[in-house]
Amino acid sequence: MRNHGDFLFTSESVSEGHPDKVADRISDTVLDAYLAADPEARVACETLTTTNRVVLAGEVRGPAAVADTLVDLTREAIRDIGYDQDGFSWKKAEITSYLHAQSADIAVGVDSAGEKDEGAGDQGIMFGFATRETPELMPAPLYYAQTILEKLRDYRKSGDARGVGLLPDAKSQVTLRYVDGRPVGATSVVVSTQHAEGMRQNTIREMVREVAREVLPEGWMCPEEEFYVNPTGIFVIGGPDGDAGLTGRKIIVDTYGGAAPHGGGAFSGKDPTKVDRSAAYAARYLAKNVVAAGLADRCTIQLSYAIGVSKPLSVYVDLDGSGNDVDELRLGRILNEVMDLSPRGIRKHLRLNRPIYAKTSAYGHFGRRPDPALDNFTWEQTDLVDALRSALNR
Repeated sequence: MRNHGDFLFTSESVSEGHPDKVADRISDTVLDAYLAADPEARVACETLTTTNRVVLAGEVRGPAAVADTLVDLTREAIRDIGYDQDGFSWKKAEITSYLHAQSADIAVGVDSAGEKDEGAGDQGIMFGFATRETPELMPAPLYYAQTILEKLRDYRKSGDARGVGLLPDAKSQVTLRYVDGRPVGATSVVVSTQHAEGMRQNTIREMVREVAREVLPEGWMCPEEEFYVNPTGIFVIGGPDGDAGLTGRKIIVDTYGGAAPHGGGAFSGKDPTKVDRSAAYAARYLAKNVVAAGLADRCTIQLSYAIGVSKPLSVYVDLDGSGNDVDELRLGRILNEVMDLSPRGIRKHLRLNRPIYAKTSAYGHFGRRPDPALDNFTWEQTDLVDALRSALNR
C-alpha cells in the first residue's frame, strides 16, 4: 500500500469461530502440546474441520505419549471457541489423527550436527511490516477490522448484553479513506456474525453498531448506508457446519491485511524451525523496531532462506520513501548484525521453543500485546531501538 496521495483501502478479518480459524487453533494446540513436552519437538500439523468432524494430518517428532492427549485437547479447543451446536459440537465431533513421523529427508537438513548449525526447515521468502498508522504500528484497516471481532468475542464470552445471542463464526471488513497517505475515517464497515435462531436482524445491527463506534476513533464511523451487518439477512448455520475449514487459509488476515507483501507460507501448526513462521516473526520484529526507533514511518523487510542452510540468503529493507535519508542497504546489513537471523538464532532471541502458539491462531499474529504471564508475542517487543540508533550513528 502506498504512503502518499488520496485513496481507499480495505482489509478483512475473521473470528476464532471461522472454520479456517478453528483449524488453525487446533493445529496450534497440537503444536503447543508437543512443545510443552519437548521444546525441541518438530511439528507440521494440518487440520480439516467440517460438520462434526475434525481430521489431523501431517508430521511430528516428539514424545509418543503426546499423541494420546490430542483428541481431548482438540475437544477443549473447540469448547473454548464456543461450539456446542448440532452441526459442530465439542462433545460430538468425530476426531481422527493421521499424524506420522517427520520425514528423515527434512530432518537431516534441519538438525545441527557437531559444529554445523541447523539449517532452515524449507526454502522461502518471508516479509515483515510496520507502519505508524496505529499505536501498535499496524495497518489501520486490519487493526480496526480485527478489533471489532475481538470486542464481539469478548462480549459473547463474558455474557455481556452486547453479545447475547451471538455465536462464534464472524467476519468483518473495514474500508478507510486516506488523505495524503494517512487514514482519516471509515467509508464502509461490513460485519457478518453468526447468531441464534430467531434473533432479529435489527437487534444484531444495533449490537454491532455499538461495537464499531466503540472501536473506531471518534468521527470515523462510516455513513449509515455504508454500514452492512449480515447482508444476506440470516447467519444461523456457521462454523465448520456451514463450510469446511483448513489450516493456513487466512494468511493475509494473519499478517497485514494486504497492506504489505506476503511470502506465501502459513504459520499455524508449524514449529519454529520452520522459517515460514519464525522468520516471518523475525521480519515483523525488525520492521517494528525500525519504525519504533524513528528511522522511518513505514518499513517492509524481506528475508529469504534455503532448506538446510542456516544463514539468510538476503535481507531486504524498503522504507517506502519515509526513511529520513536512512541508507536502506546499510540498514539491512545492520539488522543482520543486531540479530542472529539463523533459524536457531531467531528461536533463541525470540524464545520461540515454548507452548505459546494457540493464542496466535486468531485475530492476527502481529500487533498483539504480549501477556507478561505467558511471555508471548515476543516479536512485538521494541527492545532493539537503542541498538539500531547506535549502529546507524557509528
